[in-house]
Amino acid sequence: MSSPDSDEKYLVRAIRAEEWPAVKALRLRALRDPIAHLAFLETYEDAAAKPDSFWQERAAKASTGETGVRQFVAQGPDGEWVGSVTVLLEEAGTTDWAGFPVERRQGHLVGVYVRPEHRGCGLTEVLFDEAVQWAWAIGVERIRLIVHEDNGRAQRFYRRVGFLPTGRTVPLAGKPGETELEYALERP
Repeated sequence: MSSPDSDEKYLVRAIRAEEWPAVKALRLRALRDPIAHLAFLETYEDAAAKPDSFWQERAAKASTGETGVRQFVAQGPDGEWVGSVTVLLEEAGTTDWAGFPVERRQGHLVGVYVRPEHRGCGLTEVLFDEAVQWAWAIGVERIRLIVHEDNGRAQRFYRRVGFLPTGRTVPLAGKPGETELEYALERP
């Protein structure tokens, strides 16, 4: 896939289980981004302290989608991983990570990250498209994501690709007064 604004070539695809070192490296890089405190619930220190077995299991689960998790990665022209998004399947009748009831079978996009030097060329849209198409293919009724109330850049992007605020807010544990906003994309 070519990015719209450059001659660089990107490949967007699902990860493979044996790529766990790259999964770990990209996540740690994302957690060092200047806006990581707004974009992720996990800290660099917490992620870096996890054993390799954690990353191996994480990659194995996200590689096939059979466990209700699928991670997509974008590779740059040199093969280096430059972006990622993960889809979590949430079944109706269960409770989500924040303790809210899940009313419909839905996908939940998490871990959205594109390295700064690759932003603004359409790559995030392609990652989202791959994740959304996978979620529709497994029969979800809607796809949602949660974004920090102060992360205006991400909110603008999500609106541009069709996600709209639902009105649901999620208080952040351990961060009094801070909330995240739910955005959703309904099945066409």
